[in-house]
Amino acid sequence: MKINVHERLNKLMKQHGWTEYKLAKACSLSESTLANIFRRNTMPSISMLETICSGFSISMAQFFAEGEMAELTSKLKELFKHWVNLTVEQKAAVYAVIKAFNSSK
Repeated sequence: MKINVHERLNKLMKQHGWTEYKLAKACSLSESTLANIFRRNTMPSISMLETICSGFSISMAQFFAEGEMAELTSKLKELFKHWVNLTVEQKAAVYAVIKAFNSSK
């Protein structure tokens, strides 16, 4: 099943009782940036979606999950919080290290 990003964002805002303004503040984004996503029906970039997910305190996996997911541990939440702030190059480096650790087993 293909997820509709705009529907998912609206559902999350409704669950939190948030307006676009409140979401913008939670994500540290400008209201005009969110207005472009909602009113012009534009698709947010991956980095923008990561920022929005951070505002909701959820991971990208949770955003795209079709069903309920288990709650993240505090360590994983901290990891995702830091992940969102990494550059593309830093994320690639971290991923390479994790992959190397897993392949050495």
